[in-house]
Amino acid sequence: MARVRSGLEVLVSRRSALVRGRRVGLLCHQASVTRELTDAASAIGRLPGVKLVALFAPEHGLAGAAQDHARIASSVHPPTGLPVWSLYGRRLAPSAAMLRGIDALVVDLQDVGARYYTFLWTTALAMRECGRARIPVVVLDHPNPLGGVQMEGNLPDPGFSSFVGLYPLPARHGMTIAELAIYLNDIHGIGCDLTVVPMEGWRRSMSWEDTGLPWVAPSPNMPTPDTARVYPGGCLIEGTNLSEGRGTTRPFELIGAPFLDGPRLARSLRRRRLPGVVFRAAAFQPAFHKYAGRVCQGVQVHVVDRARFGSFATYLAIIVEARRQSRRFGWRRPPYEFEWKRLAIDLLCGGEAIRAAVEREVSLARLERSWRPSLRAFARARRPYLLYR
Repeated sequence: MARVRSGLEVLVSRRSALVRGRRVGLLCHQASVTRELTDAASAIGRLPGVKLVALFAPEHGLAGAAQDHARIASSVHPPTGLPVWSLYGRRLAPSAAMLRGIDALVVDLQDVGARYYTFLWTTALAMRECGRARIPVVVLDHPNPLGGVQMEGNLPDPGFSSFVGLYPLPARHGMTIAELAIYLNDIHGIGCDLTVVPMEGWRRSMSWEDTGLPWVAPSPNMPTPDTARVYPGGCLIEGTNLSEGRGTTRPFELIGAPFLDGPRLARSLRRRRLPGVVFRAAAFQPAFHKYAGRVCQGVQVHVVDRARFGSFATYLAIIVEARRQSRRFGWRRPPYEFEWKRLAIDLLCGGEAIRAAVEREVSLARLERSWRPSLRAFARARRPYLLYR
């Protein structure tokens, strides 16, 4: 098995000069750990000549305990007494006051490879504010659990920019967080004095299991790499009144609602012969979130061939078939991710076109064909920013 070293491990072992003699702010979460599971604050705080002066927390908080959309308050870090500034609450970006006294901001966040995952956008907003304050940013790289080859889905309309898609990216972009930081900084003119610390040993074709790194859930409903693999499509269910399996042990893999017929839904999805996936009729009772305490009928999504599986198209098919089955299907109403007017599905899809196509019953094959030119263009645009083979 390959021995991949994360950007955090590389910084600590070989590139600590980047932060030596500096007062450092650290944007991190519970998955910011070394192979030995030493947390980033401890690993960086122990470096000679480094003074850790503030911590910054993304969605779900520093410990990753808060559920989705729960606003996080700023606090104090008990082990160190350092301030923990929330970047998912009253503010989504650090203020000048939060950045005062910091010589460099280090970002160490495990991403999951989908454009809706908010850690990327927290990073981009922090880079923008640090650029304005002339504070250098150091981004420590982590593996993309989905690998770095395949891409899926549409590119959003820039007019639908939101905290689940601040800048246009495919739903599955196939880039690491450091590659994206370089790409966004250049292509979208963020204006940050940016340094990245690449991983060692990572290749684009790797699955998470290939890396040999421990999996620490980067958010409460991302318990396994399997969850990450379905998430680029599974997150679309948030834009509906179907349960996306939150409150169960298989979030984003279990999909259903009290008004659905699970066996019928499974049969209709099997008839589509979608690649790399099998649908099993399932019943589940969420402990919290949508339909808490009620039995939902639906399906479990079983990925049987990772190379052929297309999460985005698969979950659009689930939405299409659930909508055909029941008139009680509906789109989730605002607010959603700090937006109060637009439908959640339109924010997730980056425009109204996909929802409109589903409502007109446009075939998924036609929809997928419509995305191909923009995916090819993105593949060309991202090429100069890729750090790994």
